[in-house]
Amino acid sequence: MDKKKIIFNCGWELFHSKGFKDTNISDIAKMAGIAVGTFYNYYSSKEQLFFEIYIKENEKLKKHIFESLDMNQDPITIVRQIVEQNISTVNSNKILKEWYNRDLFRELEHYYEEVKGNDDSIRGLYTGLIKKWRAEGKIRNDIDDDLLTAFFDSLTYIDSHKEEIGIRHFPQLIQYLAEFIMKGLTDSQK
Repeated sequence: MDKKKIIFNCGWELFHSKGFKDTNISDIAKMAGIAVGTFYNYYSSKEQLFFEIYIKENEKLKKHIFESLDMNQDPITIVRQIVEQNISTVNSNKILKEWYNRDLFRELEHYYEEVKGNDDSIRGLYTGLIKKWRAEGKIRNDIDDDLLTAFFDSLTYIDSHKEEIGIRHFPQLIQYLAEFIMKGLTDSQK
C-alpha cells in the first residue's frame, strides 16, 4: 500500500476514534510508521487530510441513505427518512460530526465547495428527487427548481446553527421543518 493511502487510513481511524481536535499529525505519523516530515510530503496540514476524509465519509453517507430509500414512497416520507438518517449518522460519526465544530465549519464548508462544487452530498440527492417528483406530478409546478432546492438548503443552514436553536429540541425541530416544507411543496392545490 502506498504511503498516502496509509496516512489516509491512519488519519481516518484516529479522527473516527478521537475526533479532529484530539488528533494531531504526530499521532497520525506514528500510527502510519512514518516521520512527521513525511506526512507533509503528502498533505499540507492536518486539515487537508481531514477534509479529504470528511468528503469520503459524506459520500458514504449519501450512498447509504440513497440505497436505503424506497423511492416509491411519498415525498414527505422520503424526506423525513433522509433527515432522520442524516441526523442519526452525523451524530454517531465523529468525522461527520465535525460539521458542527464552529472552529472548523467555515473552513470545511469552503473546502467542500471548492472540491465538490454545488453537488453537496445531500443536496445532490434532493436535486435528483425534485426532478423525479416534478416529472411524476408529486411536487408543485409553480415553484422553480432553484427555489425548491433552496428550501432543502435552508435545512442545512438551520442545521449548522443548532447550538443557537437549542440542542435539546433540534432533532425534532429539523424533522418538523422538513415535514412542513414537504407538505407545502406537495400541496397540488396551489
